[in-house]
Amino acid sequence: MATAASAAEPDGDAARGRQVFAACRTCHYPEKGYGHHNGPSLFAIFGRTAGTQPGFDYYSPWLRKSGLVWTPELLDAWLANPNMLAESAMVFLGIPDAQARADLIAYLEHLK
Repeated sequence: MATAASAAEPDGDAARGRQVFAACRTCHYPEKGYGHHNGPSLFAIFGRTAGTQPGFDYYSPWLRKSGLVWTPELLDAWLANPNMLAESAMVFLGIPDAQARADLIAYLEHLK
């Protein structure tokens, strides 16, 4: 039986998350060694300070100064509401479906 907490935070599936990530691949690579594309590499994103990826020079000044550290919870919040990061240079409408966000996060967690 699902609890209120489990309904709010679904378990992610990395295989499904790979499919969700397909749209992100237009600008981001998540695999080790691929480097940057139109957006920064997302390899091992969790624990990294936002706006500080070496070799990627197109972060907004706000993000560079934010001091935010990417966690699964922060990424989930941002994927749900991209406007939460003021002045982001990224054009992204968000992912309203909580399960799709959980799957995408599981996929990125899998690539360490």
